Amino acid sequence: MALKIGDTAPDFDLPTDGGGRVRLSALRGRPVVVYFYPKDDTSGCTREAQDFTALVPEFEQRGVTVIGISPDGPKTHEKFRAKYGLAVSLASDEDRSVLAAWGVWVEKSLYGRRYMGVERTTVLVDAAGEVAAIWPKVKVTGHAAAVLKALG
Repeated sequence: MALKIGDTAPDFDLPTDGGGRVRLSALRGRPVVVYFYPKDDTSGCTREAQDFTALVPEFEQRGVTVIGISPDGPKTHEKFRAKYGLAVSLASDEDRSVLAAWGVWVEKSLYGRRYMGVERTTVLVDAAGEVAAIWPKVKVTGHAAAVLKALG
């Protein structure tokens, strides 16, 4: 099921790097950027995380929390954050239930082979917990800046 603007964002409660947890409903009252990415420490995902990290101070000035979600485990996230000095929170959805609920766990195709994977997508959730903007099939270059610009 693909989310639409105006939908209530599905809640999640996921483990994060460093032994913490992040719950979307606990962040109600402030906007949240949730970006879904396929895999830690791959070129596109690293660039996306670095770009969001570089803009964290500007997101924070606007009262916006940025959370990256992938199927990788918390330990993998810890290594990824440490290796690149990332400042965004990384949440683990190892059973892919959140990815499915948000409509980003999809059938993909590469060289004729079909498989399930994460469609790189970013969602802006407003302070009331509703989907305010969706960026599907994200191209990494310039994306984090475009998300920031959309916040005004």
